[in-house]
Amino acid sequence: MSRLTIVDKGTGHFLVDGDLTFATITKRTVKSLTFSTAHKEITIDLGGVGNTDSAGLALMIEWIKYCRAKRTQLHFSNMPKQLVSLARLSGFDKDAHFAAHLE
Repeated sequence: MSRLTIVDKGTGHFLVDGDLTFATITKRTVKSLTFSTAHKEITIDLGGVGNTDSAGLALMIEWIKYCRAKRTQLHFSNMPKQLVSLARLSGFDKDAHFAAHLE
């Protein structure tokens, strides 16, 4: 298990590093983007994600809902294949956030 950290790289760019799993995601993680209301556009780089499970997908969906409610553009980059597969299996592959990463 790799500890999960979210690094603020500035100007609305965030790097997720570690595992996105039931064991690493906490309530604090879910609310981790609440401080980013100063930005109208957010990019979350998932290139540092090791392992993931359905909790990782659920976290991403929460971030999408939060950003929609705040009218903030959200983009994911370097999405792991495992998350794309989970999105496809769960029927979220039609959402633009995931569809852009389908092969």
